[in-house]
Amino acid sequence: MGEDRQSKLKPLPRIVRLRDAPAYLGMNRNLFNAEVRPVLTELPIGAQGIGFDRLELDAWVDDYVACNRRPGRKGAIKWDANLGQVLSAEVGFGISKNGSKAGFFDEALARINFKKPK
Repeated sequence: MGEDRQSKLKPLPRIVRLRDAPAYLGMNRNLFNAEVRPVLTELPIGAQGIGFDRLELDAWVDDYVACNRRPGRKGAIKWDANLGQVLSAEVGFGISKNGSKAGFFDEALARINFKKPK
């Protein structure tokens, strides 16, 4: 089975044709032509074909990620950190471990009952 799988794997071509380049970057053709294509070196393929160096496409993505990276959202759930809590099967009664602030319920109730003046 391993030999069949190895024979089906093919290396990525170094030259990516114009028709395949937008899909390689995960974007549509119009965005590729407007944003990416002007900064790449076009390589002629045959009489009419155009291609791009795959490594240059990868470098563009690296540059794009470096310039447009955003920090994670505040309050985003980190599943690995909470894994122990999620998998806990303990059921108990008594004091909440949540540690919510005293008066939190009163504040929420006041917001719900607040009526805007007309």
